[in-house]
Amino acid sequence: MGDKWTLLIVRDLAGGPRRFVELQRVLPGISTEQLRSRLNRMVADGLLTRQRYREVPPRVDYELTERAHDLLPVVGALARWGYRWAWGPPRPGEAVDIGAVLRCAPGLAAPHDARGTVEMTVTRPGLPSMHHVLHADADGTVSYEERGAPDADARISGPERAWVEAFGPDGSHTELDVEGDRRLAEALLQGLGAVAARDAAVA
Repeated sequence: MGDKWTLLIVRDLAGGPRRFVELQRVLPGISTEQLRSRLNRMVADGLLTRQRYREVPPRVDYELTERAHDLLPVVGALARWGYRWAWGPPRPGEAVDIGAVLRCAPGLAAPHDARGTVEMTVTRPGLPSMHHVLHADADGTVSYEERGAPDADARISGPERAWVEAFGPDGSHTELDVEGDRRLAEALLQGLGAVAARDAAVA
């Protein structure tokens, strides 16, 4: 678990199976050989399954096993530590991957009053919008998917800058647009950011 990439791969498979090239996209900085080696080791260790499809070009999907799913609370705890101690305004030229932040959600407990589905849209100048879905279940768990959700109970949208502020030390949501169940949307936003991490530490 102490390997540089293992928990990041677990985080980025939290929403379901991904292809090798998709993992490369969401893990900037990892070489092709590093990723291939790490995935092979995780399959051998029983953390991932590998599904091959007879397609041209060849397609291989990787998915978390039950054993790996049990690591998601560890990912969530590390996220909370990062929110509390390391989060700050992006430095000049630094990018923040909002998707990576949201993929930590399955390791975090849902707020008690949050039940339902929220679609979160990140708009980017000159680039396609990114759609993410969080679902808070009755058992207190949160699940994540990287897709749109036309039937969501609430929708939150805004530019990357607004999302960074929402998850930051001040937890400001003023530049995010909320439609639908505002209570649900606010509860999930509050449960994910630095403010929640500080509150949890005090409690």
